[in-house]
Amino acid sequence: MTTLSLLAGLALGPVVGLVATLAMDVAMARLPEGATAPKVAAGVLTDTPVDDAPERLATWVHYVAGGGSGLLFVGLVAAVEAALGVGVAVAVVVAGVAQFALMVGFFALVPLPRARGLPRQRLGPIRRDWAVSAATYILVAAVAVAVATGF
Repeated sequence: MTTLSLLAGLALGPVVGLVATLAMDVAMARLPEGATAPKVAAGVLTDTPVDDAPERLATWVHYVAGGGSGLLFVGLVAAVEAALGVGVAVAVVVAGVAQFALMVGFFALVPLPRARGLPRQRLGPIRRDWAVSAATYILVAAVAVAVATGF
């Protein structure tokens, strides 16, 4: 079992984020509103209706946010290990719960309410599909961190 140093965490975070984002893409492709979340972000950034949001920007935002979320996840794991004095397994679980709340809460409270052109009846399914996608991301990120640290 290895604890994460700052340098190792900085190197590992984007890799974990990319791998988890690629896994998330598989889940998103199977969900009715799965591809909507990146378009919501792109629509908010460009002040355009979600269905008219630039596809390239949606993809770019999705992968940049995924890499950044990987950094956040690895940082949370390291912080939990240091603050609570626990091993990687416990730290990954605690960090996973926190990261899930952050990912779902941020999306539901910041970009989604600002998105244009979405009828109210789509909001619930979009939130649900985002929660499933976020759970997939966190599960894969947790496994990747556990494997990378020798858990």
